[in-house]
Amino acid sequence: MSDDETGLTYAETGVDIEASEDATAALLEAFGSDLTTEYAGLLDIGDRYLALATDGVGTKLMVAEAIDDYSTIGIDCIAMNANDLVAAGVEPVAFVDYLAIEDPDEALTNEIGEGLAVGLERADLTLLGGETAVMPEVIDGFDLAGTCAGLAGKDDVLDGSAEVGDALVGFPSNGIHSNGLTLAREAVTRNHEYTDDFPPIPDRTIGEELLRPTRIYTDLLEYIHDYDVSAAAHVTGGGWTNLLRMGDRRYVVDDPLPAQPVFDFVQAEGSVSDAEMHRTFNMGTGFVLSLPPEQATELAAETDGGVIGRVEDGSSVEIRSLSLE
Repeated sequence: MSDDETGLTYAETGVDIEASEDATAALLEAFGSDLTTEYAGLLDIGDRYLALATDGVGTKLMVAEAIDDYSTIGIDCIAMNANDLVAAGVEPVAFVDYLAIEDPDEALTNEIGEGLAVGLERADLTLLGGETAVMPEVIDGFDLAGTCAGLAGKDDVLDGSAEVGDALVGFPSNGIHSNGLTLAREAVTRNHEYTDDFPPIPDRTIGEELLRPTRIYTDLLEYIHDYDVSAAAHVTGGGWTNLLRMGDRRYVVDDPLPAQPVFDFVQAEGSVSDAEMHRTFNMGTGFVLSLPPEQATELAAETDGGVIGRVEDGSSVEIRSLSLE
Protein backbone atom coordinates (compact mmCIF):
# COMPACT_ATOMS: atom_id res chain seq x y z
CA MET A 1 0.00 0.00 0.00
CA SER A 2 1.15 3.49 -0.84
CA ASP A 3 1.46 6.60 1.31
CA ASP A 4 1.83 8.89 -1.70
CA GLU A 5 -0.01 12.02 -0.55
CA THR A 6 -0.12 13.28 -4.17
CA GLY A 7 -2.64 10.55 -5.03
CA LEU A 8 -6.40 10.83 -5.22
CA THR A 9 -8.45 11.85 -2.21
CA TYR A 10 -12.18 11.55 -1.63
CA ALA A 11 -12.52 15.33 -1.28
CA GLU A 12 -10.76 15.96 -4.59
CA THR A 13 -13.19 13.65 -6.38
CA GLY A 14 -16.10 15.69 -5.04
CA VAL A 15 -17.02 14.23 -1.64
CA ASP A 16 -15.72 16.07 1.42
CA ILE A 17 -16.76 14.00 4.46
CA GLU A 18 -16.08 16.80 6.95
CA ALA A 19 -18.10 19.32 4.92
CA SER A 20 -20.91 16.78 4.58
CA GLU A 21 -21.02 16.23 8.33
CA ASP A 22 -21.08 19.99 8.94
CA ALA A 23 -23.96 20.40 6.50
CA THR A 24 -25.92 17.60 8.16
CA ALA A 25 -25.36 19.17 11.59
CA ALA A 26 -26.62 22.51 10.26
CA LEU A 27 -29.74 20.84 8.87
CA LEU A 28 -30.54 19.17 12.17
CA GLU A 29 -29.92 22.40 14.09
CA ALA A 30 -32.32 24.26 11.81
CA PHE A 31 -35.35 22.28 12.95
CA GLY A 32 -34.17 21.23 16.38
CA SER A 33 -33.93 17.49 15.72
CA ASP A 34 -32.57 15.40 18.57
CA LEU A 35 -31.47 12.04 17.18
CA THR A 36 -31.35 9.50 19.95
CA THR A 37 -28.76 7.17 18.42
CA GLU A 38 -25.92 7.50 15.92
CA TYR A 39 -27.75 5.34 13.39
CA ALA A 40 -31.50 5.77 13.79
CA GLY A 41 -34.17 8.09 15.12
CA LEU A 42 -36.33 6.63 17.86
CA LEU A 43 -39.94 7.27 18.77
CA ASP A 44 -41.23 6.08 22.14
CA ILE A 45 -44.46 4.15 21.47
CA GLY A 46 -45.02 2.81 24.96
CA ASP A 47 -43.33 -0.45 25.77
CA ARG A 48 -40.85 -0.18 22.88
CA TYR A 49 -39.34 2.12 20.30
CA LEU A 50 -40.23 2.68 16.67
CA ALA A 51 -37.00 3.40 14.80
CA LEU A 52 -36.42 4.90 11.36
CA ALA A 53 -33.34 5.05 9.14
CA THR A 54 -33.04 6.40 5.61
CA ASP A 55 -30.28 6.14 3.02
CA GLY A 56 -29.56 5.71 -0.67
CA VAL A 57 -27.12 3.86 -2.89
CA GLY A 58 -24.95 6.83 -3.86
CA THR A 59 -22.77 6.96 -6.96
CA LYS A 60 -22.67 3.18 -7.16
CA LEU A 61 -25.67 3.82 -9.40
CA MET A 62 -23.30 5.28 -12.00
CA VAL A 63 -21.39 2.01 -12.22
CA ALA A 64 -24.68 0.17 -12.72
CA GLU A 65 -25.61 2.62 -15.47
CA ALA A 66 -22.20 2.33 -17.13
CA ILE A 67 -22.44 -1.46 -17.53
CA ASP A 68 -26.24 -1.56 -17.86
CA ASP A 69 -26.72 -3.86 -14.87
CA TYR A 70 -29.24 -2.72 -12.26
CA SER A 71 -29.95 -6.15 -10.75
CA THR A 72 -28.07 -5.72 -7.47
CA ILE A 73 -28.43 -2.07 -6.45
CA GLY A 74 -31.78 -2.78 -4.79
CA ILE A 75 -29.90 -5.08 -2.40
CA ASP A 76 -27.57 -2.19 -1.56
CA CYS A 77 -30.52 0.08 -0.84
CA ILE A 78 -31.98 -2.41 1.62
CA ALA A 79 -28.60 -3.14 3.20
CA MET A 80 -27.54 0.45 3.84
CA ASN A 81 -30.78 1.09 5.75
CA ALA A 82 -31.21 -2.22 7.56
CA ASN A 83 -27.58 -2.31 8.69
CA ASP A 84 -27.93 1.11 10.32
CA LEU A 85 -30.86 -0.17 12.37
CA VAL A 86 -28.84 -3.22 13.40
CA ALA A 87 -26.06 -0.90 14.59
CA ALA A 88 -28.62 0.70 16.90
CA GLY A 89 -29.71 -2.72 18.21
CA VAL A 90 -33.04 -2.44 16.39
CA GLU A 91 -34.79 -5.19 14.43
CA PRO A 92 -35.70 -3.96 10.91
CA VAL A 93 -39.29 -4.87 10.06
CA ALA A 94 -40.51 -2.82 7.08
CA PHE A 95 -39.21 -0.82 4.14
CA VAL A 96 -40.37 1.75 1.60
CA ASP A 97 -38.39 2.75 -1.48
CA TYR A 98 -38.17 5.98 -3.49
CA LEU A 99 -37.08 5.95 -7.11
CA ALA A 100 -36.64 9.29 -8.86
CA ILE A 101 -36.14 8.88 -12.60
CA GLU A 102 -35.66 11.10 -15.61
CA ASP A 103 -37.67 8.97 -18.03
CA PRO A 104 -39.82 5.88 -17.43
CA ASP A 105 -37.85 2.71 -18.19
CA GLU A 106 -39.61 -0.60 -17.62
CA ALA A 107 -36.49 -2.75 -17.96
CA LEU A 108 -34.53 -0.62 -15.47
CA THR A 109 -37.30 -0.50 -12.88
CA ASN A 110 -37.88 -4.23 -13.20
CA GLU A 111 -34.20 -4.97 -12.47
CA ILE A 112 -34.21 -2.60 -9.51
CA GLY A 113 -37.31 -4.35 -8.22
CA GLU A 114 -35.63 -7.74 -8.52
CA GLY A 115 -32.73 -6.50 -6.39
CA LEU A 116 -35.08 -5.02 -3.81
CA ALA A 117 -36.87 -8.37 -3.58
CA VAL A 118 -33.60 -10.21 -2.91
CA GLY A 119 -32.59 -7.64 -0.29
CA LEU A 120 -35.96 -7.87 1.44
CA GLU A 121 -35.64 -11.64 1.67
CA ARG A 122 -32.08 -11.49 3.02
CA ALA A 123 -33.04 -8.91 5.65
CA ASP A 124 -36.40 -10.57 6.42
CA LEU A 125 -38.24 -7.32 5.71
CA THR A 126 -41.71 -6.48 4.44
CA LEU A 127 -42.10 -3.90 1.67
CA LEU A 128 -44.95 -1.58 2.62
CA GLY A 129 -44.89 0.49 -0.53
CA GLY A 130 -42.82 3.01 -2.42
CA GLU A 131 -42.83 5.88 -4.85
CA THR A 132 -41.57 6.27 -8.41
CA ALA A 133 -41.31 9.91 -9.41
CA VAL A 134 -40.71 10.89 -13.05
CA MET A 135 -38.93 14.26 -12.97
CA PRO A 136 -37.11 15.03 -16.25
CA GLU A 137 -36.35 18.61 -15.25
CA VAL A 138 -34.85 17.61 -11.89
CA ILE A 139 -33.19 14.22 -12.33
CA ASP A 140 -30.41 13.29 -14.76
CA GLY A 141 -30.73 9.51 -14.98
CA PHE A 142 -32.16 8.19 -11.72
CA ASP A 143 -31.67 7.99 -7.98
CA LEU A 144 -32.67 5.25 -5.55
CA ALA A 145 -33.21 5.63 -1.81
CA GLY A 146 -35.33 4.11 0.90
CA THR A 147 -36.48 4.23 4.49
CA CYS A 148 -36.45 1.32 6.91
CA ALA A 149 -38.64 1.02 10.01
CA GLY A 150 -37.70 -1.10 12.98
CA LEU A 151 -38.90 -2.05 16.44
CA ALA A 152 -36.90 -2.52 19.61
CA GLY A 153 -37.58 -3.17 23.26
CA LYS A 154 -36.56 -0.41 25.63
CA ASP A 155 -33.59 -2.47 26.83
CA ASP A 156 -32.48 -3.59 23.39
CA VAL A 157 -31.32 -0.26 21.94
CA LEU A 158 -27.56 0.24 22.00
CA ASP A 159 -26.63 3.58 23.53
CA GLY A 160 -23.41 3.68 21.53
CA SER A 161 -21.02 3.88 24.47
CA ALA A 162 -18.16 1.42 24.13
CA GLU A 163 -16.58 0.56 27.47
CA VAL A 164 -12.87 0.95 28.14
CA GLY A 165 -11.51 -2.58 28.33
CA ASP A 166 -13.99 -3.95 25.78
CA ALA A 167 -12.79 -6.14 22.93
CA LEU A 168 -13.68 -5.38 19.32
CA VAL A 169 -15.15 -8.10 17.11
CA GLY A 170 -15.15 -7.33 13.40
CA PHE A 171 -17.28 -8.95 10.71
CA PRO A 172 -16.12 -9.18 7.09
CA SER A 173 -17.52 -7.02 4.35
CA ASN A 174 -17.88 -8.63 0.96
CA GLY A 175 -16.12 -5.84 -0.88
CA ILE A 176 -16.52 -2.13 -1.39
CA HIS A 177 -20.20 -2.03 -0.33
CA SER A 178 -21.86 1.35 -1.13
CA ASN A 179 -19.43 3.96 0.11
CA GLY A 180 -16.45 5.63 -1.47
CA LEU A 181 -17.60 4.85 -5.00
CA THR A 182 -16.87 8.41 -6.17
CA LEU A 183 -13.21 7.88 -5.32
CA ALA A 184 -13.17 4.27 -6.53
CA ARG A 185 -14.73 5.19 -9.89
CA GLU A 186 -12.22 7.97 -10.48
CA ALA A 187 -9.34 5.67 -9.58
CA VAL A 188 -10.22 2.63 -11.67
CA THR A 189 -11.24 4.56 -14.79
CA ARG A 190 -7.89 6.34 -15.06
CA ASN A 191 -6.51 3.45 -17.10
CA HIS A 192 -9.41 1.02 -17.45
CA GLU A 193 -12.97 0.58 -18.62
CA TYR A 194 -15.58 -0.97 -16.34
CA THR A 195 -15.84 -3.83 -18.82
CA ASP A 196 -12.13 -4.69 -18.49
CA ASP A 197 -11.20 -7.84 -16.61
CA PHE A 198 -10.70 -7.44 -12.86
CA PRO A 199 -7.14 -8.85 -12.58
CA PRO A 200 -7.41 -10.67 -9.21
CA ILE A 201 -10.54 -12.64 -10.19
CA PRO A 202 -10.75 -14.47 -13.53
CA ASP A 203 -13.95 -14.09 -15.56
CA ARG A 204 -15.04 -11.03 -13.57
CA THR A 205 -15.03 -7.44 -14.79
CA ILE A 206 -14.08 -4.32 -12.85
CA GLY A 207 -17.67 -3.11 -13.03
CA GLU A 208 -19.03 -6.39 -11.67
CA GLU A 209 -16.62 -6.25 -8.75
CA LEU A 210 -17.59 -2.68 -7.87
CA LEU A 211 -21.26 -3.70 -8.01
CA ARG A 212 -20.86 -6.59 -5.58
CA PRO A 213 -23.87 -5.90 -3.30
CA THR A 214 -23.48 -4.76 0.29
CA ARG A 215 -23.61 -7.49 2.91
CA ILE A 216 -26.68 -7.44 5.16
CA TYR A 217 -25.91 -7.90 8.86
CA THR A 218 -29.36 -8.55 10.34
CA ASP A 219 -28.18 -12.01 11.43
CA LEU A 220 -26.02 -10.29 14.07
CA LEU A 221 -29.03 -9.00 16.02
CA GLU A 222 -29.49 -12.20 18.01
CA TYR A 223 -25.85 -12.05 19.11
CA ILE A 224 -26.10 -8.34 19.95
CA HIS A 225 -28.95 -9.15 22.32
CA ASP A 226 -27.55 -12.45 23.66
CA TYR A 227 -24.15 -10.96 24.55
CA ASP A 228 -23.29 -7.84 26.57
CA VAL A 229 -22.64 -5.70 23.50
CA SER A 230 -22.17 -2.06 24.50
CA ALA A 231 -21.93 -0.49 21.05
CA ALA A 232 -21.80 -1.24 17.34
CA ALA A 233 -20.43 0.42 14.23
CA HIS A 234 -21.64 0.05 10.65
CA VAL A 235 -18.50 0.84 8.64
CA THR A 236 -19.85 3.08 5.88
CA GLY A 237 -19.04 6.65 4.80
CA GLY A 238 -15.96 7.82 6.68
CA GLY A 239 -14.45 4.35 6.71
CA TRP A 240 -12.78 3.37 9.96
CA THR A 241 -13.58 6.67 11.64
CA ASN A 242 -17.06 5.17 12.11
CA LEU A 243 -15.67 3.43 15.18
CA LEU A 244 -15.67 6.84 16.87
CA ARG A 245 -19.48 6.74 16.64
CA MET A 246 -19.28 4.13 19.43
CA GLY A 247 -18.08 6.85 21.81
CA ASP A 248 -15.08 9.04 22.49
CA ARG A 249 -12.53 6.26 22.97
CA ARG A 250 -9.26 4.96 21.54
CA TYR A 251 -9.96 1.97 19.31
CA VAL A 252 -6.84 -0.12 18.85
CA VAL A 253 -7.26 -2.46 15.88
CA ASP A 254 -4.11 -4.57 16.03
CA ASP A 255 -5.44 -7.65 14.22
CA PRO A 256 -7.67 -6.34 11.40
CA LEU A 257 -9.52 -8.63 9.04
CA PRO A 258 -7.96 -8.86 5.58
CA ALA A 259 -9.02 -6.39 2.92
CA GLN A 260 -10.42 -7.83 -0.31
CA PRO A 261 -8.42 -7.43 -3.56
CA VAL A 262 -10.67 -4.60 -4.78
CA PHE A 263 -9.12 -2.25 -2.22
CA ASP A 264 -5.55 -2.92 -3.35
CA PHE A 265 -6.70 -2.41 -6.92
CA VAL A 266 -8.41 0.92 -6.22
CA GLN A 267 -5.44 2.14 -4.18
CA ALA A 268 -2.88 1.24 -6.83
CA GLU A 269 -4.88 2.67 -9.73
CA GLY A 270 -5.53 5.96 -7.92
CA SER A 271 -2.25 6.21 -5.98
CA VAL A 272 -4.40 6.64 -2.87
CA SER A 273 -2.66 6.91 0.50
CA ASP A 274 -3.20 4.35 3.25
CA ALA A 275 -4.82 6.98 5.45
CA GLU A 276 -7.26 8.07 2.73
CA MET A 277 -8.19 4.45 2.03
CA HIS A 278 -9.05 3.85 5.70
CA ARG A 279 -10.96 7.14 6.00
CA THR A 280 -13.04 6.29 2.93
CA PHE A 281 -13.56 2.52 2.66
CA ASN A 282 -14.42 -0.38 4.96
CA MET A 283 -11.13 -2.10 4.02
CA GLY A 284 -12.54 -5.58 4.55
CA THR A 285 -14.65 -5.04 7.68
CA GLY A 286 -18.27 -3.98 7.37
CA PHE A 287 -19.45 -4.17 10.98
CA VAL A 288 -17.85 -3.98 14.44
CA LEU A 289 -19.18 -4.87 17.91
CA SER A 290 -17.75 -3.78 21.26
CA LEU A 291 -18.22 -6.17 24.17
CA PRO A 292 -16.43 -7.64 27.22
CA PRO A 293 -13.26 -9.52 26.23
CA GLU A 294 -14.33 -12.71 28.02
CA GLN A 295 -17.31 -12.90 25.62
CA ALA A 296 -15.59 -11.76 22.45
CA THR A 297 -13.78 -15.01 21.62
CA GLU A 298 -16.98 -17.03 22.05
CA LEU A 299 -18.94 -14.61 19.85
CA ALA A 300 -16.29 -14.76 17.15
CA ALA A 301 -16.32 -18.57 17.27
CA GLU A 302 -20.11 -18.66 16.79
CA THR A 303 -20.02 -16.33 13.79
CA ASP A 304 -17.71 -15.43 10.92
CA GLY A 305 -16.29 -12.57 13.00
CA GLY A 306 -12.87 -12.17 14.51
CA VAL A 307 -11.44 -10.39 17.54
CA ILE A 308 -9.67 -7.44 15.93
CA GLY A 309 -8.72 -5.17 18.82
CA ARG A 310 -9.68 -3.40 22.02
CA VAL A 311 -11.07 -0.19 23.50
CA GLU A 312 -8.84 2.15 25.52
CA ASP A 313 -8.96 5.66 26.94
CA GLY A 314 -8.41 8.32 24.30
CA SER A 315 -10.02 9.50 21.08
CA SER A 316 -8.72 7.89 17.88
CA VAL A 317 -8.71 4.79 15.74
CA GLU A 318 -5.35 3.03 15.55
CA ILE A 319 -5.10 0.62 12.62
CA ARG A 320 -2.31 -0.58 10.33
CA SER A 321 0.18 2.00 11.70
CA LEU A 322 -2.36 4.79 11.15
CA SER A 323 -3.95 7.08 13.70
CA LEU A 324 -7.35 8.34 12.53
CA GLU A 325 -9.31 11.03 14.37
